Amino acid sequence: MNNLILQIKKDLRASMNGVASAAMRSSADYRVNFGVELPRLHDLAEEYGKNHELAQALWKESVRECRIMATLIQPAELFDEDFADLWMESLHTVELAQITALNLFQNMKCASVKAFQWLASDEEIKQVTGLSIISHLMRRSTLNERSLYELRDQLDALLEAEESTIAIRRLASNMIYNLENGETKDD
Repeated sequence: MNNLILQIKKDLRASMNGVASAAMRSSADYRVNFGVELPRLHDLAEEYGKNHELAQALWKESVRECRIMATLIQPAELFDEDFADLWMESLHTVELAQITALNLFQNMKCASVKAFQWLASDEEIKQVTGLSIISHLMRRSTLNERSLYELRDQLDALLEAEESTIAIRRLASNMIYNLENGETKDD
């Protein structure tokens, strides 16, 4: 596994975007950041295919691109609530929270349950992740009417909470707009 990780890092270094890496380095909380664009990461992930063990090893690296690749190669059917909670505890950037929600969390069997749990948290990163998952589930029309009512209550609470950040308020407002205007599916 170590040789495979080294090969992936070599591939990432070869795809490095120095300007993007330098720009992200000051704002992100990764030990290493290659600045590799998302389409290139998707291509690399396809080369390696779905692989639970490799995804787990990549996630443990404090490298932005390794973590993004982990979200792409982790088979959702092998990703349970315990793994979701473990990965959530090491999410530190909004970018990675949203990417993980898109690539992996929304496809878990327990996606709706985890999304609502995280949405009810006091931690911004969990709220962002929960909102991101729910947004994807809404587009796929996988939320039932009861869940939509619960969502509206949660969104109202986020908007009223003094401790809600501007980012959370913006996400909640956009989601309420989409709910009120029936924009919950891909057209």
